[in-house]
Amino acid sequence: MDRRFTGVKARGNSILIDFMYQGHRCRETLRVKPTKTALKEASRKREAVMHAIAFGNFEYSVHFPDSKNALKFSNNKSALITVKVALEKWLKQASKRCQPSTIKDYNSAVDHYLIPCFGHLSLDSFKVSDVYDWIDTTKISNKRINNVLIPLRQTFKDAFYDGLIDKNPMDRFRNLSPKTREPKPFNQGEIDRILDQLKGQEKNLIQFAFYSGLRTSELIGLRWEDVDLDRNLIHVRIAVVKGHEKTTKTASGQRTVELQPKSKQAIESQLVFNDKSVRVFHDPSTNKPWSGDHIIRKRIWIPALLKACVQYRNPYQTRHTFASTLLTAGKNPMWVAQQMGHKDWGMIRKVYGRWIEY
Repeated sequence: MDRRFTGVKARGNSILIDFMYQGHRCRETLRVKPTKTALKEASRKREAVMHAIAFGNFEYSVHFPDSKNALKFSNNKSALITVKVALEKWLKQASKRCQPSTIKDYNSAVDHYLIPCFGHLSLDSFKVSDVYDWIDTTKISNKRINNVLIPLRQTFKDAFYDGLIDKNPMDRFRNLSPKTREPKPFNQGEIDRILDQLKGQEKNLIQFAFYSGLRTSELIGLRWEDVDLDRNLIHVRIAVVKGHEKTTKTASGQRTVELQPKSKQAIESQLVFNDKSVRVFHDPSTNKPWSGDHIIRKRIWIPALLKACVQYRNPYQTRHTFASTLLTAGKNPMWVAQQMGHKDWGMIRKVYGRWIEY
């Protein structure tokens, strides 16, 4: 090979450029056939690189944009990292510390909203106005918007802590105020008509939901070891979300709930079916624990309300029914909050205020 081309040599069907930068030996490959003309052009490129290094204005990404060293030696790394790459890195790290159901939600937010809308932007070009522009075009609820933006917030927070950006643009975005849905509890007549449409394990499940105040995920996660019939108590410790067992939604969600007469009746009736199993409530069609609330809603809840001629409300309204019934009966709001798994009675006052007697 021609020795006139210092630092340039042929390697197979490509050309290798060799130079020193910041005390490191760098080798960059040009994917071109090493003809004499190509080698001459490569030599000129190397001379330009050496000249820029000598005068202190060499920018690696300008000369070798596809090189791994472009990011390593860049003075503005945020210009070379896209929001898509940063989000995917954050998701990979989050998957090691978050519950599977949480990661599934994060993946959905990233794949369906964040990457399509912001993934093409570099970290340094992203602006909070991009978020507001997206909000103007989306039709999802404020609560959903806040949840979708969690991975984006955390990604930019990490980028700031890692020194990739000088300011976190998401610090300028405040969560939107979710619209509080008015509870629509069932009256006693409606409850009775719904339960009349059910029998066996299905009836026990729904009756317990009405008179215990548990979230559906807590309901299907209830274990016999957490039931103390002698003391009329159950201990809420775990929840089942999308087939995966996890801790309760909040720390205050881990609680002890007093059994009401009809919730105790439902538990005692369930003993006949599966007192030897781990979980209290089973799907009667498989005689295995429920894997998620969607099956209960479709197969049990919706048909029962239709047959009972009761206006449809989602299963979460059983929880609202429990709270409003206790408050109407004059129970202490602080005690009701504890039974529901709230850390204080602020949520009780906010959501169920009209049922509280002052």
